Amino acid sequence: MSRRKFLTWTGVAGALAFTPGLVEVPTAYPVPASRGDHLFTLGVASGDPLQDAVVLWTRLAPAPLQRRGGMTEVPVPVEWEVALDNSFRQVIRRGVELAIPRDGHSVHVDVRGLEPATDYFYRFRATGHVSDTGRTRTAPAPGSRTDAFTFAWVSCQSWADGFFNAYDDLAAAAPDVVFHLGDYVYEKGIEIGGGRRNTNAMPQSCLYEMATLDDYRDRYALYKLDPQLQNAHRVSPFVITMDDHEVENNWAAAISEEGAPVPDFLARRAMAFKAWWENAPVRAGLRPGGADMQIYRRFDFGDIARFSVLDTRQYRSDQAGGDTDGPQTELTADPTRSITGDVQERWILDGLGSSTARWNVLAHQTTIADLARTKDGTRAVSMDGWSGYEASRSRILNGARDRGVRNLVSVVGDIHRSVVSELKPTYSRPADTIGVELAGTSISSGKDGADSDDNDRLLKASSPHVKFGNAQRGYVLNTLSHSEWNAEFRVADSIADPTNQLHRRALVTIPDGRPEIDVI
Repeated sequence: MSRRKFLTWTGVAGALAFTPGLVEVPTAYPVPASRGDHLFTLGVASGDPLQDAVVLWTRLAPAPLQRRGGMTEVPVPVEWEVALDNSFRQVIRRGVELAIPRDGHSVHVDVRGLEPATDYFYRFRATGHVSDTGRTRTAPAPGSRTDAFTFAWVSCQSWADGFFNAYDDLAAAAPDVVFHLGDYVYEKGIEIGGGRRNTNAMPQSCLYEMATLDDYRDRYALYKLDPQLQNAHRVSPFVITMDDHEVENNWAAAISEEGAPVPDFLARRAMAFKAWWENAPVRAGLRPGGADMQIYRRFDFGDIARFSVLDTRQYRSDQAGGDTDGPQTELTADPTRSITGDVQERWILDGLGSSTARWNVLAHQTTIADLARTKDGTRAVSMDGWSGYEASRSRILNGARDRGVRNLVSVVGDIHRSVVSELKPTYSRPADTIGVELAGTSISSGKDGADSDDNDRLLKASSPHVKFGNAQRGYVLNTLSHSEWNAEFRVADSIADPTNQLHRRALVTIPDGRPEIDVI
């Protein structure tokens, strides 16, 4: 079944949940309620698509808001099957995975032997229960002619700040793949009655900052019960990386923002990494080894795009200037400091240098461009983004230029606003434009936002390389061809009501062969 036919069949994609007894999609979402004894309350997902493979994910939780999801210490066999049609008359792969307590009863199935650029349907069964049906899609074979490709990216989804309206809009578009660039969950405690959702049914642990493995598991369960998030996961494969809040705000390598001793913070990081892996549709090879986990990885989609998915948290030097916005200094320019670490930096440049793709994409967390604001005559930039790691930025962008990299585009999240910028190796003196950066806004973090706020006006006044800005909630939907990149910035006027619709705020076009930005 083609993607177009799939969309006709699904309507708004909610119709995927056609199996009796499955999670229903209500018209309003006041409470993420526990749904009886059904095992698949947290939905299904797929991810990390290759030309011949995709990962299928679920996590068993009959009482998702109770400790350990209401599961016992008994392993549970979980059947899975993949078909060419949504009625499963043409099943082409099936098998059994064991959901074990040590992994939070999560399941990660790496299905191999699939055809490139093909839609598939999948589902799970366990102890008489059947999951929702999901649709996934494999990548085109590397180097193969790919005339059109659609993808979205999202980030920053604070549960308490509002509803995830963007995900229903995204699901209706059913892109070939979705990149989640971090802050899938937030670590801070949620105040009772302090947000826009009904907090009465939350696990007790959600009142406090996450500190243990069970705390992190509880928080993922709360988020994954969201029907709009489940809707998006059912429709498209996700490629997920993490930013800071999956562990702790603005952490840097082994350094805690809160000043925790290194052994204590690494123990916490190990638990956060484990919970992230358990709840993400990623391969078993990404399973963390204690406090270490290699999440940077690369994806090719035919001849049209190569994505290098980065990790700018685990290997970085500590932020300069106490991690407060300020002027760039000798410390921010220090060539011994890095935001990626030496090994990942070489990996990035090797991947860019060997690419034959039309579009070469860095998919990551924080902005490469300086987003400067001037107050009282002082030019200030973020110390958490690449502007606080000037030598790292220069090495990557000059390295891309020296290697003749075609159409370099950086896509990021983190800043809870949309900003489109020219990429330059330095912003302190005249420099060539090497590529384009598209920063996407948050799903919900920051609440409603505004079309333009004080920070938007300040950065535009001090950053002539910024060509567009908006501070509402939403996501970015992209269509790539060999001649141009079209990025549609879709936003909601408010996320206080889950039924509010999104609309196009801007269409940004980048032509092949020229780092130019056209905004409509």
